[in-house]
Amino acid sequence: MAGTPEENKLQYCAISVADCRATLTLTSTDGANKLGREVIQELLDCVTGLRARAGEGEIQRLVIRGNEKFFSVGADLNQIAQLSGPKALEFSRLGQKLMLSIDQFPVPVIAAIRGYCMGGAMDLVLVCHYRIASPDAVFGHRGASLGLITGWGGTQRLPRLIGTARALQMFLLAEMVNAEEAKRIGLVDEIAEDPIAAAMHSDRS
Repeated sequence: MAGTPEENKLQYCAISVADCRATLTLTSTDGANKLGREVIQELLDCVTGLRARAGEGEIQRLVIRGNEKFFSVGADLNQIAQLSGPKALEFSRLGQKLMLSIDQFPVPVIAAIRGYCMGGAMDLVLVCHYRIASPDAVFGHRGASLGLITGWGGTQRLPRLIGTARALQMFLLAEMVNAEEAKRIGLVDEIAEDPIAAAMHSDRS
């Protein structure tokens, strides 16, 4: 209920709700917040549950965050290396389902980004409705340097956001950009010393 703080710690993420604002925090034992299959499934389950509450008016904003050093390093590359063709397709579709659920969330979804936001994690922030980064945030899609390409929609969303030429530069050169450059090219909407606080008090509602 509005005004009644609640906390729910799961295996790979944590949910807190207070004053009609929900925070979904990526957590991991190593702190890097790798997006493996189990993590994606748990995030999808969380977003689905929060979506129902948003539809009932209990939640008016959703903030997605990581920790101070890593929003997320992206997909779990060790897990990806072990996937066969059919399993890889299944993993890609699961990630796409998560992205679509965020894209179609009935209230604003704000990404609050500290530290590194790489690969599939960039796909995740791209699908959010608004992006706030700390000054030390770093963004990159490093797949080209590893012989990989994202299957979660980033190749479509990034060009729409920053333009085809700049997006190709980031993808093909596996370029990393800091928060200032990300703001300049339109990858993020805002830079704040405390992006979580800024997201919670943003007028994006």
